Amino acid sequence: MNISKLPEPLRLLPYVGKWCLIASLVAFLAGSASAFFLLSLDLATRTREAHPWLLWLLPAAGFAVGWIYLHTGKSVEAGNNLLIDEIHDPSRVVPLRMAPLVLLGTVVSHLFGASVGREGTAVQMGGALADQLTHVFRLRHEDRRILLMAGISAGFSSVFGTPMAGAIFGLEVLAIGRMRYDAIFPCFVAAIAADQVGLAWGVHHTHYAMTASAPVALWSAAAVIAAGALFGLVGMAFARSTHALSAFMKKHVAYAPLRPAIGGVVVAVAVWACGTHRYIGLGIDVIVEAFRQPLAPWDFLAKGAFTVASLGTGFKGGEVTPLFYIGATLGNALAPLLHLPFPLLAALGFVAVFAGAANTPLASTVMAIELFGADIGPFAALACVVAYLFSGHTGIYRAQRLGLHKRHGLPEQERRQ
Repeated sequence: MNISKLPEPLRLLPYVGKWCLIASLVAFLAGSASAFFLLSLDLATRTREAHPWLLWLLPAAGFAVGWIYLHTGKSVEAGNNLLIDEIHDPSRVVPLRMAPLVLLGTVVSHLFGASVGREGTAVQMGGALADQLTHVFRLRHEDRRILLMAGISAGFSSVFGTPMAGAIFGLEVLAIGRMRYDAIFPCFVAAIAADQVGLAWGVHHTHYAMTASAPVALWSAAAVIAAGALFGLVGMAFARSTHALSAFMKKHVAYAPLRPAIGGVVVAVAVWACGTHRYIGLGIDVIVEAFRQPLAPWDFLAKGAFTVASLGTGFKGGEVTPLFYIGATLGNALAPLLHLPFPLLAALGFVAVFAGAANTPLASTVMAIELFGADIGPFAALACVVAYLFSGHTGIYRAQRLGLHKRHGLPEQERRQ
């Protein structure tokens, strides 16, 4: 039968069936990998907290991971940026070794006390595992792009328990100001299914209770816009500082394994000097505190410095959870100045600093609704969009391309930044 002569809804059935199958396989692989990763991460964190002396082995751990990547992982060292580049310009299947290498590197980073996140690991595992299906199904370049986007969505969704935000993140992160709607169905199927796979494996996600809010009014909207601008500037500062330190280390330290070793010394000595382990690891406990009580106003600066030192010198992990920490603690500090409840500002900072640093305002807004409830929607949209505007045209993902400028009438010099 000539399929082209059928009504359009019937012609869609093979497409829907094809991507239901492929996206479900991607979801199973990514969701299972994320579940194993999260359980391993929890064990590593509890082990480090029970044995604080492990921090002094961070330089050796950084050197070991750097040495392993130097000898076996050069082709996958670019991490998330490699996946984004392959979506824009498909050339070769992402090596499967990306998944175990980033898993090992991130767990080691957390075990010994680096300040890194987890989204990068889940996204890289999801993308690398998904791309192995390219040969199985003999996919063309266009289909392979969609496959990789589904892998990114599945990894993000399963590690944070936010399926809708995960799907949109996979569509939005590729280019500033432009989304790929041809992948919307596979990304949503993969994200929703991956979240369910993780839950089936027994993964539990942290619950953040936003116990106080404010009415949507002129004064509260103005305060949120002011906060959003600051969230965006902090996100931009974080991204630029991380890139600058990474470039500095690559220029002045030729032997790659020495970079995280040096970073490990800096982090370990800084923790000893501060007398607290508050700013290393994921910092989930501190994020939860930001929703419950006023915190020290410098917490966001300290976490930012420790994370830049860790990621900029080559430790493996992600940027997003530290950005959640930075945003939640910054929002907590801003609350009394803006006369808004600190749980509300902590929630807005949680998503808006990430929105600015990653240039993903839509995914961040949806994440706020998934995590904190629908009532935060108007404020989250304002904060995330304003943060996106104020964060410039740089971000934490170097491979992210410029689809559309954030506003018309930019001077040419500003457009290139």
